[in-house]
Amino acid sequence: MGEEKINKKLFTDRKRTNILANPEQQLITYLVPRIPTFITSNGLTAIGTLGSILIFVSFILAKYVAVSYLLLGILGFAINWFGDSLDGRIAYYRNTPRKWYGFSLDIIMDWVSTVLIGAGYMVYCDGIFEISAYVFVVFYGWAMIISQLRYKITDSYSIDAGLVGPTEIRVIIGLMLISEVIFPGVLNYLVIVICVILFIINLIDTNKLLDFGNLRDQEEKAEKLKAEKNKKD
Repeated sequence: MGEEKINKKLFTDRKRTNILANPEQQLITYLVPRIPTFITSNGLTAIGTLGSILIFVSFILAKYVAVSYLLLGILGFAINWFGDSLDGRIAYYRNTPRKWYGFSLDIIMDWVSTVLIGAGYMVYCDGIFEISAYVFVVFYGWAMIISQLRYKITDSYSIDAGLVGPTEIRVIIGLMLISEVIFPGVLNYLVIVICVILFIINLIDTNKLLDFGNLRDQEEKAEKLKAEKNKKD
């Protein structure tokens, strides 16, 4: 099967708008046919979760051993991307998709990963900065809720907030970890910046979501009135 056909087969179920969409999809298209058959979709989900656990551990080691252990977190994000990005795609490639099972499992494990990362950072930072770890988890959870509601209302599944998606978030946080190793203490302020950006994006997306909901209500009301009129006629 040619790469173009594989690419088309793998990504028909979701709309991607993130900056790295094209190179990311090309890499996934290359990797999927090369995944050993004994590695299942659930196995890849487990691998992704192990990556999140490694990120959590990297924060613990950075706190109590040496800050350079934060670099393990970058490896954790790479592992998390590998498992999280390929688990659903491998099911579509092998013609064994379980749409709602996979959708549910993916959302649950994404939330588990977010909590692990937030908890790890909460252990690593001190004092008032612990609040920013909590705020990050809350705002990222807010973004996840928006994506699920948008799917429910529009029947179009997108995991991106405009030009930024989970992959871009991983890259940004990876760069933040490198910055912390070079300039200890800077991570606390960078996380606050991320929280502010997430808050702004979520407000914009919430407003768009409400507009979608209002439009859906108007369409359904018009259809109901039309149906009632046809009955009378």
